[in-house]
Amino acid sequence: MNASDDGRPRSAEARVGPAPTDEPAFHPYHHPAAGWGAAKSVTQVLVREHALLDGPRAIMRMNHEGDGFDCPGCAWPDDTKGLHLDICENGIKHVTWEMTGKRVDRAFFAAHSVTELSGWSDFDLEDQGRLTEPMVYDPESDHYVPISWHDAFALAGRALRALDDPNQASFYTSGRLGNEATFLYQLMARELGTNNLPDCSNMCHEASGRGLQASLGTGKGTVDLKDWETTDALFIMGVNAASNAPRMLTALAEAYHRGAQIVHINPLVEAAATRTIVPHDFLDMARLKTTRTSTLNLQPRVGGDMALLRGMAKAVLEQAQTDPKALDQEFIDRHTAYFDDYRDVCWATSWEEIERQSGIGRADILQAARVYQDADRSIISWCLGVSQHEHGVDTVREIVNLLLLRGNLGREGAGPSPVRGHSNVQGNRTCGIDHRPSEEFLDRLAEVCGIDPPREHGLDTVGTIHAMHRGDVRVFVGMGGNFALAAPDTPYTYEALRSCELTVQVSTKLNRSHLVHGRQALILPCLGRTEKDQQRGGVQATSVEDSMSMVHLSVGMKRPASKHLLSEPAVIAGLARAALPDSDTPWEWYVEDYDRVRDTMSQVLDGFEDCNRRVRLPLGFRIKQPARELVFLTPSGRAEFSAAPLPDVVPAPGTLALGTMRSHDQWNTTIYSDNDRYRGVKNLRTLVFMNEDDMRDRSLTEFDPVDITSTAKDGSRRHLNGFLAVPYDIPRGCAAGYMPEMNVLCAIGDYSTQSDQPLMKHVKVTITRAA
Repeated sequence: MNASDDGRPRSAEARVGPAPTDEPAFHPYHHPAAGWGAAKSVTQVLVREHALLDGPRAIMRMNHEGDGFDCPGCAWPDDTKGLHLDICENGIKHVTWEMTGKRVDRAFFAAHSVTELSGWSDFDLEDQGRLTEPMVYDPESDHYVPISWHDAFALAGRALRALDDPNQASFYTSGRLGNEATFLYQLMARELGTNNLPDCSNMCHEASGRGLQASLGTGKGTVDLKDWETTDALFIMGVNAASNAPRMLTALAEAYHRGAQIVHINPLVEAAATRTIVPHDFLDMARLKTTRTSTLNLQPRVGGDMALLRGMAKAVLEQAQTDPKALDQEFIDRHTAYFDDYRDVCWATSWEEIERQSGIGRADILQAARVYQDADRSIISWCLGVSQHEHGVDTVREIVNLLLLRGNLGREGAGPSPVRGHSNVQGNRTCGIDHRPSEEFLDRLAEVCGIDPPREHGLDTVGTIHAMHRGDVRVFVGMGGNFALAAPDTPYTYEALRSCELTVQVSTKLNRSHLVHGRQALILPCLGRTEKDQQRGGVQATSVEDSMSMVHLSVGMKRPASKHLLSEPAVIAGLARAALPDSDTPWEWYVEDYDRVRDTMSQVLDGFEDCNRRVRLPLGFRIKQPARELVFLTPSGRAEFSAAPLPDVVPAPGTLALGTMRSHDQWNTTIYSDNDRYRGVKNLRTLVFMNEDDMRDRSLTEFDPVDITSTAKDGSRRHLNGFLAVPYDIPRGCAAGYMPEMNVLCAIGDYSTQSDQPLMKHVKVTITRAA
């Protein structure tokens, strides 16, 4: 049973996942990633969603240039070689989940009160199907009831116009929003007068952007997929690729075949770090021929990545004492600053401290360093296992430090490569969703769009939750996602949302955020990525940006789930016109033809020049990256080494460092089942993975119920009771479990002072046998 921060049982609304129908089971997974396991899973999904006809048709259109739609799942780039099946298991799950024939209509809401629905699992909520028309909460009946689009916009407009200060509103977005809708959304917020534009990046890759910006003058990685195809060494850090970016498996298999070294660095050895059968390689599928996806696996303790990187850099510097070619001294002299400071801090960091903080022996660190030294070109890629820590920014800068030592920047096959999660989360930031916008961006927005945008920084995700809780933010608008479950400190976040005067959720499916609402609440249903977007100017295409800065078009193929659905740009335009009735912005004109939005974007956004022509080129276009051309927009005009000290990440006696993560049968907060195939789990989500020695110390055996208590920076405690312990290959002193179930353990005040990200990957906990 879950519990609140005072130890009392939490309400039923906090439960997540489908109700188990069988006993939980755990059998370590020893099979290749993808392959026939993925094919079987896809077949089961198509049968379950009654999509045996529409599903294969969608699969053949997904991630295809010209007339295809972009996968609404991860942000991995489209194949550069014209692959006809550039798809994956989780992408197909995501698409069929959206294409379901089930509907949540007015009859459904008439039959079920909000109080009743609050007791349903999150799987059951989303499994009801697609939302079909606008709904408004009726407090007298405790039901959502139909409302016209006109009246819904009018209600939201009145609430926004009644605010004493535009900063009493906050406008959140998840990564699903297309570039055109994103641009209009931030334009609306800034014309209203606020930079309160929190987004899912605030909880995921904020540290990556800030670290790269500080080191290189750009908030993005510098490599593209062609670099992955030519590199000599890949270092994959804090990534569960088989579940979170499954199409990466193709790149890893190809890299292994051509002789590249592949080093995975993760507290857990995930399935993607072993071997695979790429499903579209039909010959390998027929012969059950597997391909290795790693040449070395290292398991640092939770938070120990920075120490490991420091050890690799120290090894390179030691090698340079006898072999000057170990460093690219010419590159360092011409293109970097503060190398001497970094070298000094490496010398001052002892091997004993590096081993203690990383949890890895010196011999293994030297082995990874030899891989790096022997490679002419190296790429270091990472995800949330690196960023969701107090020292996430410093760790990203340490990645850049290591790359700079050997000139692994500005040339083919080399550079930093963050793995973004949602399909357009990077595009959201590019197109203006940023609570800390630059003066240059605001100047161009003012000049081109004729508005006077606010200059003070706005609120991010954590700041928005605090402000809602205090009553300083009275209107919350969420474009996509499931904010109530994605955010940290679940009870606190629920209280914050319920303190609002109005919450507006723009969604495709019913979710927890519709039930944890303000005094007034609207559900505004929108088109999905797979659906045709018919406007006055014809069927519209939206653009998205992948994690390697490629921008391309996405065109839906299916008839909308309901005739009452509006596109995201149309919803935003309706809200904007109601909130800004005297606005000179041509909101309705923009919605008629999205080329008009892109024409404006091309004048405002760096790298989007002539975008309407370039986005229609094969594979679209790549946004320019100055650092890729060795142009560094840093104070020194050079790539800057960082000399941060190592953080102390060794858990105190009796405590464990816990990281939250997704299961394989899950996408963000959407849970498809209680199974996690790649970790060998069936019929269970309320679990905690533990090192066997740590379990033995606590007299625990497999599936013993345990109580988990987290201690926040301010000394407050939060509890989860009755979770089941599962032995797993994870470093001693570490533990792991699923979000959003474990989000309650991450206190709202436990966020990084470097990035303001919640510390989802480094929660300090004690685990005891359940009372």
